[in-house]
Amino acid sequence: MIKDSQPLPCLAVTMGDPAGVGPELSLQLLANQDLAQLCTPVVFGDATILERVATTTGLPFPNTVVSSLNDANSPALLDLKTGLADNITPAQIDSAAGKAAYCYLEAAITAAQNQQVDAITTNPLNKAALHAAHIDFPGHTEILAHKTNTTDYCMMQVSNPITCSFVTVHVGYQEVPALLTIDRILTVIELTHKALTQIRGPEPKLLVCGLNPHAGEDGLFGNNEEENIIAPAIAAAREKKISAKGPVPPDTAFTPARLKEFDAVVCMYHDQGHIPVKALAFDQAVNTTLGLPIIRTSADHGTAFDIAWQNKANPSSLFAAVKLATQLAP
Repeated sequence: MIKDSQPLPCLAVTMGDPAGVGPELSLQLLANQDLAQLCTPVVFGDATILERVATTTGLPFPNTVVSSLNDANSPALLDLKTGLADNITPAQIDSAAGKAAYCYLEAAITAAQNQQVDAITTNPLNKAALHAAHIDFPGHTEILAHKTNTTDYCMMQVSNPITCSFVTVHVGYQEVPALLTIDRILTVIELTHKALTQIRGPEPKLLVCGLNPHAGEDGLFGNNEEENIIAPAIAAAREKKISAKGPVPPDTAFTPARLKEFDAVVCMYHDQGHIPVKALAFDQAVNTTLGLPIIRTSADHGTAFDIAWQNKANPSSLFAAVKLATQLAP
C-alpha cells in the first residue's frame, strides 16, 4: 500500500517470535474492528505460522493476505514467505524462529524507511532465539538504531499510571556507571521532553532518578555520580527550559504523589524503571524508541512462552502500542 493513497495511517506490525504469543496477538489485532477505524495495520509475518496458530487457538485467520504492500488497502497479513519457522514447536527457543522474527523486523524497517508505512509496531522477540540465530543484538531497540544509523536514542515506556525513559537498558549492572555521562543523560531528558510534548502537550514535568541508594547521600554511596554527572545534566536541561527535577532517591521516585506530579521519570538503568512499570501497568504500557527517524512502538512484554499458542495472551499492550503509533504518525 502506498502511503499517499490511504487516508488512515498504515502501520507495519511485526509478528515477533513465531514460537511466542506474537502470532496470536497479530490475529486478534487484524480482527479488531475498532482499531481498523483508526489505522490500517499490516502484519509482517508468515501465513503458514498464522494458519497453524489460528487452527490451534480458534482465532480467525485474516481475510486479507497479500504479497505486496500495494495490495494492502485494509487490515492484512503481508506474507513474507520466509519459510524459516514453518516447522517450529511453539513455546520453544529455536534459531529458526529468531531468524524469522529478525526478517519480519528488517522488512518493516525497510518499508518505513521507504515511506511505504507510517510507523512500526513490534510484537516481542526472544533474545535467546536471536542469539541462537547468530544475530548479535540484545533486542529491538538496538536493531532499530543500527539499521537507521541512529546514535542518540533511548527507550521510553508509556502508560497512564507511569511513564519511564532509560539512560541505559540492556547492559549488566557493573557496566552502568561507566555509561553515565552528562551528555547521555541530557540527551535522554531532551528526547523524553520532546516525545511527551507531542503525546501529552506542552511543558511536561520530568523527574530524574539518582543512581545510588538515597541518591548517593552526599557521596556516602557510590562514586559521586549524582553530584558529578546526573545533577549537571539536569542543570543543562533546565538551561534549555526543560522542567526537570532531581536527582531523587530511586525508592521515592515512584510514590503515588510523585507520579501525579510528574509526567515521566528518567531512569539510570533497566530495572530501575521496568520494575515499577511492570508492577503498575503490565497490560497497559507501550514501549517506544525515541530519537529514531522512523516511529516505533511495541507491546511492553515478552514472548510469554508459558502461554504461547493458547489464546491466553492479553492484547491490551499491543493495542495500546498501535494506538500510540497512530497518534505519532505524521
